[in-house]
Amino acid sequence: MALPIGPITSSIATPIARPTPAATPNAASAVSGSFGDSLAKLVNSVETSDQAANNAVQGMLDGTGDVHDAMIALQRAELTLQLTVQVRNKLVQAYQDIMRMPV
Repeated sequence: MALPIGPITSSIATPIARPTPAATPNAASAVSGSFGDSLAKLVNSVETSDQAANNAVQGMLDGTGDVHDAMIALQRAELTLQLTVQVRNKLVQAYQDIMRMPV
């Protein structure tokens, strides 16, 4: 049984909206909102991939799913979680660097 191979796409890496040069003072809140939205999308993608992995494993155990699909879903969930942890680590490191700056 041959499985079709689809293109690799990422729902995580979405471009962040940048303000125009003639932006109003509310542009700072728009940029921070888009960063917050990006982080929210990242967290939601972790939850979604985790749920998909759980469903795939459950389907494999029930006999309605394929072992390969379950393994792919588990790998996707693991990589998404690792990406999120690395983003968190970079944010914490940036915060610590800023706090160490002399005023």
